[in-house]
Amino acid sequence: MTTSTAETRKLYQQVANSIADSIRDGTHRPGQRLPSERDLAEDYKVSRPTVREAMIALEIRGLVEARHGSGVYVTEAPRAEVTAPELDIGAFELTEARRLIEGEVAALAAATITDEELAELATIMDDMVVENDSDPRGGERADRRFHVTIAQASRNSALVTVVENLWDLRYKSPLCRAMLERARQVGVRPLIDDHQEILRALKQRDPTAARNAMREHLGRVIDNLLTATEIDALERARNEVAARRTELARRSAI
Repeated sequence: MTTSTAETRKLYQQVANSIADSIRDGTHRPGQRLPSERDLAEDYKVSRPTVREAMIALEIRGLVEARHGSGVYVTEAPRAEVTAPELDIGAFELTEARRLIEGEVAALAAATITDEELAELATIMDDMVVENDSDPRGGERADRRFHVTIAQASRNSALVTVVENLWDLRYKSPLCRAMLERARQVGVRPLIDDHQEILRALKQRDPTAARNAMREHLGRVIDNLLTATEIDALERARNEVAARRTELARRSAI
């Protein structure tokens, strides 16, 4: 695909719109399985996360449906198509932005955080553990408080606003909301160990360690989203079988 500056802004929308056109002109017929994620990525010369965002956008628009263990199909009787917001933001894009910004926020906070704020973060961590166990959706509330509290500890009100806005975009963007909901459905929860590492670095007042802990945490969030939004389940199953065979072979060689 050609990618001018304006086009690269919403690459997943280009893919989604192109596939939507193919559905309308009959290239992809109702009930037909779309090509695999890998094939679509190669055809459109984009990354697989971009294809996943495009597929979820098409689901939101009512043009395709994902069938567990089979793939993505054109809907048999498409409902009235929902227009995708032009300024929609996907979860990969949002988390990448958080990784860049919150890493620096954590580094700054490490130099200015108070004992009281460290105690508050420890309390929020306890809440996060409880909410993960009792209310999977509620765990996100504690997660948000944890990250906003770190921003507040930076003593920079502009950064606090940025971090809050990035979190709020999770709920304002239909695409992001759909991707995160899919992640929750397959058991993705706030990563307690990661948050403990961030808190440990802050307690040490070590900006480099805090930056690295935050960036590594949000990098793992991206990895979990990749797993949770996998649309080619058959391919994933084959990979899992291959991995099990490799592990069994390794163990048998001991």
